[in-house]
Amino acid sequence: MDIGSLRRDYTQRGLDLPDLAADPFDQFALWFKQACEAELLEPNALVLSTVSPEGAPFQRTVLLKYFDRQGFVFFTNYGSRKAQHMAHNPQVSLLFPWYPLERQLAIAGTASKISTAESFQYFTSRPRGSQIGAWVSQQSSIISSRQLLEMQFEKMKAKFLNQEIPLPDFWGGYRVNPTSFEFWQGRPSRLHDRFLYSLDPTSATGWSIARLSP
Repeated sequence: MDIGSLRRDYTQRGLDLPDLAADPFDQFALWFKQACEAELLEPNALVLSTVSPEGAPFQRTVLLKYFDRQGFVFFTNYGSRKAQHMAHNPQVSLLFPWYPLERQLAIAGTASKISTAESFQYFTSRPRGSQIGAWVSQQSSIISSRQLLEMQFEKMKAKFLNQEIPLPDFWGGYRVNPTSFEFWQGRPSRLHDRFLYSLDPTSATGWSIARLSP
C-alpha cells in the first residue's frame, strides 16, 4: 500500500481574523457547537498528552465533560497513568480532532484536581453501570483476564444492590486551565489557517491573537 499517495485537499471553509471571537472560550464554544450540530462521533473526545517523570510523552483519548471560563474538565481514576503523570508535571495539552470539519484545536494548560463536591455532582449523573465501573477498574494496572474484571463488576453490582453508589475516593475530575489555544482550519494546497491565542495581560480580553504560518 502506497501510504504516500493518501492525501486530501481541504476545501470546506477558511478562517480569518475577523471570523474569530476576541475570547478563545467563546471561539471554542462556537466550534464545539458546530461539531455537535454536525453529529460527529464523540465531538467531546480529545487527545490528552502528558509527560512521565522520566520525560516520556504519552497520549490517550478522554472525554470532555464540561467547560467554563476556568477550564476544561475530564474525569479519571487518581491512580491511573495519566494521574501519576499530572501529579509529577501538571503541564498538559489537549487536542480536539474534528477531522470531518477539516479542523483541529490544540489547547495547552495546567491540570489540577477539582473539588470532591464537584466530582460527586458529576458522578451521580453517570449511568449506574459507569458508577460501578469506576469502583471496579484499577485503571492502567495489569490484569490477568477480562473474566476477572467482569467477576469484579458483578461483585460490586451485588454489593451496591438497592442502594446509592458512593463516590470512590480514588476517582474524580481534573480541570485544565488554558494558557494557549490554537485553532486550525484546513485549506487547499496545505496553506492551512492557524490562529494562536496567548495569554496577554495588556489586552482587554486577556488574550492576544496571532496568525501562524501553516
